[in-house]
Amino acid sequence: MRAAYIDELGTADVIRYGEIAAPRPGPTDVLVDVLATTVNPVDTFVRSGLFPTQVVFPFVVGRDLVGTVAEAGPGATGFRAGDRVWCNSLGHGGRQGAAAEQAVVAADRLYHLPEGTDPYDAVAVVHPAATAYLALFVHGRLSVGETVLVAGAAGNVGSALVTMAVRAGARVLATAGARDAEYCAELGAAEVFDYRDPELTERIRRAAPAGLDLYLDTAGVNDLETTVELLALRGRVVLLAGIRTRPVLPARALYVNDRTVMGFVISHATPDELAAAASYINGLFGQGALRPRSTEVFPLSAAADVHARMERGELRGRRAVLRTDVTATSRNAATSTR
Repeated sequence: MRAAYIDELGTADVIRYGEIAAPRPGPTDVLVDVLATTVNPVDTFVRSGLFPTQVVFPFVVGRDLVGTVAEAGPGATGFRAGDRVWCNSLGHGGRQGAAAEQAVVAADRLYHLPEGTDPYDAVAVVHPAATAYLALFVHGRLSVGETVLVAGAAGNVGSALVTMAVRAGARVLATAGARDAEYCAELGAAEVFDYRDPELTERIRRAAPAGLDLYLDTAGVNDLETTVELLALRGRVVLLAGIRTRPVLPARALYVNDRTVMGFVISHATPDELAAAASYINGLFGQGALRPRSTEVFPLSAAADVHARMERGELRGRRAVLRTDVTATSRNAATSTR
């Protein structure tokens, strides 16, 4: 089969595209014919070695896929040939990745795609949406009626956070670029602040005079000295980005107010946590409430170029969808923006 793979860790140009041996499913695995995959920041971290994890070479890159079941092992109950499915946890912890014509997925990490859901829209959102779910409900312990601030609310994870928090009954404040304010408001944010505003901190304080119950930083700024002071009693900060930051920890403001700061990556989520996220996400798919803002389609052979573009910051606000049925000459017709 054809795949985007690496034989060593390194920069984006170590990614190769070509023929490798097709995988075979074990007793509790499912063999999936891949329709499409994506590129996430964490994919570049794994490929480069910045995020250490078990890697077996040749290593197929990529986390997410949508596809069709080709074959299910005898212990992979609930799946049969022809089922439309998705996964967002390959390419880590010894698991081969998704950027190939076929992939093997453990049955407990594979989910049915709801009927009527566009598979290419779905693959663009399953990773950021699951990240948002875990940040809000597992690590952030969101409760109805709380006040939440989403930093970077117009991004892929940020927009999912706003959508989910609003639906969970939270009052959502958001920071974003001025041109994205209308989009964030459409998602349900009660107030949207320009992150470049020199009066940003005071504006947030006035909007939440009792303090923020939950602060979610998708932008990777991680200015804890400012953020922690904005929290309510027992307020929480969840860090979802900023792998190279080294913020100052305001210890006094944390411990005298029972406040907490926690970081998490979806890579460490358990199968049960991922399954709970998948159930929630499938519910949103069924309601038409979860779609990417913008996608750009590439052939699978473009994986190295897309990794490089992501690392240069050229894909902000857009999701790269790598399709197995698209060639370099046909990709331009498949780009969409919402």
